[in-house]
Amino acid sequence: MRSDHATAGTALQTDVPSSRPWWESAVIYQIYPRSFQDGDGDGIGDLAGMLRRLDYLAALGIDAIWISPIFPSPMADFGYDVSDYCGIDPLFGNMAAFDRVVEGVHARGMKLLLDFVPNHSSTAHAWFAESRASQESAKRDWYIWRDGAPQGGPPNNWTSDMGGSAWAYDATTDQYYLHSFLEEQADLNWRNPAVRAAMTDVLRFWFERGVDGFRIDVLWHCIKAEDLPDNPANPDYVPGMGEKFRVLQRHSTNQPEIHELAAAFRALADGYGDRLLVGEICLPVDELMAYYGSPDAPGVHLPFNFQLFDAPWNASILASLIKAYEAALPSGGWPNWVLGSHDAPRLAGRVGEAQARVAAMLLLTLRGTPTIYQGDELGIGRVAIPPDRIRDPQELRQPGLGLGRDGARTPMAWDERPYAGFSAAEPWLPLHGSWRTHNVACEDQNPASMLALYRRLLALRRRHRALSIGAIEVLACEGDVLRYERRHGDEHLLVALNLGSEPQPFSVPAKSEIVDVLASTRALRTLDGTLAADEGMVLRLGAA
Repeated sequence: MRSDHATAGTALQTDVPSSRPWWESAVIYQIYPRSFQDGDGDGIGDLAGMLRRLDYLAALGIDAIWISPIFPSPMADFGYDVSDYCGIDPLFGNMAAFDRVVEGVHARGMKLLLDFVPNHSSTAHAWFAESRASQESAKRDWYIWRDGAPQGGPPNNWTSDMGGSAWAYDATTDQYYLHSFLEEQADLNWRNPAVRAAMTDVLRFWFERGVDGFRIDVLWHCIKAEDLPDNPANPDYVPGMGEKFRVLQRHSTNQPEIHELAAAFRALADGYGDRLLVGEICLPVDELMAYYGSPDAPGVHLPFNFQLFDAPWNASILASLIKAYEAALPSGGWPNWVLGSHDAPRLAGRVGEAQARVAAMLLLTLRGTPTIYQGDELGIGRVAIPPDRIRDPQELRQPGLGLGRDGARTPMAWDERPYAGFSAAEPWLPLHGSWRTHNVACEDQNPASMLALYRRLLALRRRHRALSIGAIEVLACEGDVLRYERRHGDEHLLVALNLGSEPQPFSVPAKSEIVDVLASTRALRTLDGTLAADEGMVLRLGAA
């Protein structure tokens, strides 16, 4: 349906049926477990610490928790190099501790998602040890091994996302194995049915322990072109972009067969009831949409939408982006939005703390499922990591390019005690510089804090279904003001966001008038037809 005052050429996305699954009205919160809460005093977060903080998450108002990897690992890439897919690394606790977290999450009415890392295992995994033992090994074809090029060197020109060649030479068998990331992360061969069967058993193992779903790491990487041809050179490459950008990953990622694999994951998840699959897929929107699958072979429920990470913070650009994304969604495809993660610079560091408040309102009032990254609700900004404290292999391998992720992974600050209540010992990464004010206890006492704003917005989403499952219509921009309507049943809301640092006039849609102000990123005030600098509002509208 369209409203009488719809902007020409802009489709109004319609409400969803009330029978749709839990995750369409949910808010997901990502926990980076090394940095959430230390429970045993070693300076590294763990499951015991997580269990202590579940009441905080429930009170915040989120609906599901996504936990970054907690499986056994040598920690070359801090858990994304898995050496046992069906265990818990002792750093984080044990299976009994995990079961207590699952029970605690469910007791508070929340869901729990795990990170599934299917593209590669650690080279310390028993599968890889057997695979590299000889060219005749029963598990040789579980990984991707090839002879070197006829003239010497790697089999092709593929590059690692961590820099350098994607091939590592193994003298034991005089062949190279593929690693799209670190040498310690060997790519699994998903064209091998035995690999698919073993990894399907992994998913079953965790579903049967009560897990409500998975975020699937680098899903678009999992299938490679069968004959492994060279990737084409990137004509736009310039030094400083990172070595992975020397070539276009045409043959090493996003192959047609990946959609059959995604459909198999989905079929398994659907067999366990109302489970959720979130796919990490970094592709243009038109290619991203294919990961929803088709009516006959549905794919992941939510292909992660990362567009807000890199988009210029400009009202007209964001309006166009939102409209184009909504228009591209396939029938039945549910949108999702994310502004922060363990791999991206901190939100407040990218746009400033004042605009981070506006961004929070944007994230939590767009149509679709939002994901909040831990600490963004405190307004943690850019964190300078001293050279001797750098831990991220991305930065250590390609220093000075701004690719380091440590700044997004620093510990949560809970209070003003030493080490911010995160640990009794010095944390594995330094705290953010403003931790004495940007901590949970301090912000909990300040109704004007970022934490208080997140709590109000999350509570507002729960009270007003127009903000979670309602229809959306993006209106024409007015200067720096991004405006969109949300409708559900008889409820009609307007979100108006000033993305600039100067006051801006704004108007309500034709034949409408403001009934009241439901939320503001600043102190509530008398309306005068303008938005203050860095101000966002959620307004209830009625007929004029």
